[in-house]
Amino acid sequence: MTPPARLSAAIEVLDLYLGGQPVEKALTNWARRSRFAGSKDRAAIRDIVFDCIRNRKSYAAYGHGETGRGLTCAHAAKGRDREDLQALFTGEGHAPSPLTEDELGALHRTRVRQSWEMMHDLPEWLAEEIAASFGDKSMQVARALTRRAPVFLRVNLSRASRDDAITSLAQDGVTAVVARRSETALEVIENPRKVAMSAAFADGLIELQDASSQAICAGLPPSRRMLDYCAGGGGKVLAYGDLNTAALFAHDANPRRLSDLAPRAARAGLSVQILDKAACRTQAPFDLVLCDVPCSGSGAWRRSPEGKWALTPESLSNLQKIQASILDEAAGLVAVGGCLAYVTCSVFKSENNDQIQLFLKRHSQYKLASETQYLPNASGDGLFVAHLTRRGDDA
Repeated sequence: MTPPARLSAAIEVLDLYLGGQPVEKALTNWARRSRFAGSKDRAAIRDIVFDCIRNRKSYAAYGHGETGRGLTCAHAAKGRDREDLQALFTGEGHAPSPLTEDELGALHRTRVRQSWEMMHDLPEWLAEEIAASFGDKSMQVARALTRRAPVFLRVNLSRASRDDAITSLAQDGVTAVVARRSETALEVIENPRKVAMSAAFADGLIELQDASSQAICAGLPPSRRMLDYCAGGGGKVLAYGDLNTAALFAHDANPRRLSDLAPRAARAGLSVQILDKAACRTQAPFDLVLCDVPCSGSGAWRRSPEGKWALTPESLSNLQKIQASILDEAAGLVAVGGCLAYVTCSVFKSENNDQIQLFLKRHSQYKLASETQYLPNASGDGLFVAHLTRRGDDA
């Protein structure tokens, strides 16, 4: 496919998304209808679509409308002069139709009155949520969420060093370098889509995991028995198990999310016992209980930009109730002297620091040992972690 044809495809997908279809479904359906498109074409179209969704409000203003065409025009205009841009919109073959004078005027105006939504590329109520969380840093955080996220890998240090993993990946055409946020992390700078087909991945040398998530796992205290209470795919319990000798347990409210954990654990050379809710209580207490709770996902909206336009005040409030409920359930599973670790991939104070303060009011037997907020930037996603120590029921 030519670059203009890719723009036309992106316009089609974006119109479906703006019409209410989930973006992943729109991309999948387009690919099924377009068997002529190769893997590079599909990847390029996906990149255009996700860039447009990350920057939806500002692109709509510069692209002369919140439509697939308007957003794609603004994406295409970046770094191009008027003539180069017009060469993409010719209407010939599979290219989008020519740009109108109104569209060209919007794309190349030097100033535009920016609303709060435009400046933050967020719904106004979420811009206010970020402002309440970060004050003067709110714009920095919001703008970071409009950029594409780096690809990070976690090296299983029990299997290989970071240098060994870099060498192995290079043999399969993947270029990776040491990342800063965690001592287990690599950043992929060339051919990230080849990682899953690499020998390093097949042999269990590496896993896909954000660097902030790796840092959180590396910072968890040593334990004899560790329970990942919201395990999902199991990335965190596997990361912890690679660095510690603890007996490992995993639970998730939706058991189907755990379906890939056994083969992943086998590839990493680890054993993880899966528990239902009743078994969590009978197996308790645990020295460490990790709760990576459902959240807005705001710290990872670079990867899932659809989320910031789909979230509502009501759904955020419901998530906060779920978070509090999970913390209350997990509080009784921790041994005296043990640690309850609370994690979100959120940048909102209401899901993080505020949630912890409310928990401490409900559970006087716990005290806050530490809390850390990672900001979304070139070093990793935005994540929050709090370590809560259980002092004893009579504290």
